[in-house]
Order: sequence, then C-alpha cells, then structure tokens
Amino acid sequence: MTEPQNPEHGTQRLPTVQPVEHGDVLELDQSASSAAYDPVPAKERGGGGGGRFWSARRIPAGILALVLLGGAGLFLYDVAAVRAGHPAMQWRRSLADELARRPLNDVWVLTGAVVATVIGLWLIVLALTPGLRDLLPMRRDRPDVRAALDRTAAAMVLRDRAVEVSGVQSVRVRMGRSKVGVRAVSHFRELDDVRADLDTVLSTGIGELGLARPPSLSVHVRRPAKKG
Repeated sequence: MTEPQNPEHGTQRLPTVQPVEHGDVLELDQSASSAAYDPVPAKERGGGGGGRFWSARRIPAGILALVLLGGAGLFLYDVAAVRAGHPAMQWRRSLADELARRPLNDVWVLTGAVVATVIGLWLIVLALTPGLRDLLPMRRDRPDVRAALDRTAAAMVLRDRAVEVSGVQSVRVRMGRSKVGVRAVSHFRELDDVRADLDTVLSTGIGELGLARPPSLSVHVRRPAKKG
C-alpha cells in the first residue's frame, strides 16, 4: 500500500525492512513518553472499526474432505460387498476383532483416542479463529468497502518516517497486531531528545495508517556498539 502523501514532505520512498530477531537485539530503556501514547481518539476514527479478515482454510478443509470421502467410500464398498454375499474385507474383520478383545484402558486404544481428540480440537480452533494475522483491518469509512494493510507494508511506512528523524542512524520496526516495537540507533543528539521526536513522528504515522485498532507504541534508542 502506498504511503499517504504529506503536504510538506511529499511521498517518500519505502526502505527495505530487515526482519527483527530477538537474539541479536539489545534490551534498552523504553521511552517514557510512549507509555502515554493514545493511538487515535474515538471521535476521530471515522466510520468505525472493521473486524479481522477470515481465512478460507482451503488446505485443511480439502484434506479433511478427502479423508472423509475416502473412508466413507471404502466403508460403503465393503458394506455393499457383504450385502451381495461376499466376505468383509480383511482389515475390517481384523479391526473389529482387535476392538472386541482390547479393553478401554489399553495403550493403543488410549493413543488412538488422544490422536482423534487432538485432531478434532485443531479443526475446531481452525473453524473458530479468523487467521490471516498478517493483515491489519483498516477503518471502514464506507459500509460496503473493507480494506486491510499488510503488516510488512505498515512497518516499512513507519520505518521511513523514523529514519527522517535527526540523529537516527538505523531503525528496526516490528509491527504487531496490538503493539509496534521500534528499536533505533542514534549516533548523535541526546537519546531522550531522539526518543521524544520518534514518539511524536511515529504516533502521527500510526494514526495516518487508518487502522481500525491502532496499536500501542514502544520506542527504544541506543548508541552504536563500540567496535573492537
């Protein structure tokens, strides 16, 4: 999605965002002003928030349909063969004998029940959760139009805003559904001043993304690591 144009600066080029890994990021002091960040006042949110987009779950649904179709077809064929005077398939006779001989507390019976329960719970979770976590719903200014912003694109927009702040050498932005984590390196200026400017710029940028549920903001600033 293209970043909204700013009358003063114009449309900015979106730099590439490198993925953030917890292992190589230093833990830093959080900006004090980010704790009081108010994303967007309720009266300025326009036509109300839109719910999350639901995934079609085509792959799990297709696999389940194929398994059920194959099992039902096999059982139907065997029942029809028995009705026609042919003996039942060997696997069905063996399965019936095993189930008749094994008690309910048998290890294999309990294992099969646990596997069936886990698969059933997994399917229920897929049916009740929307999925598509990479899409951030945007405000619905028109009742018949729904839009979403990709999390990577939103992080690129915010990173582009952050690198324009004076004193910022590099920035990493991690865009979540409920929180934006920003880690910046400043090679000059006081860290408190850089944090304050980043809070202001990024708070404005988050509001201009037009998200239905604007995330909170967490800003961390540090000096470059000393070489050698």
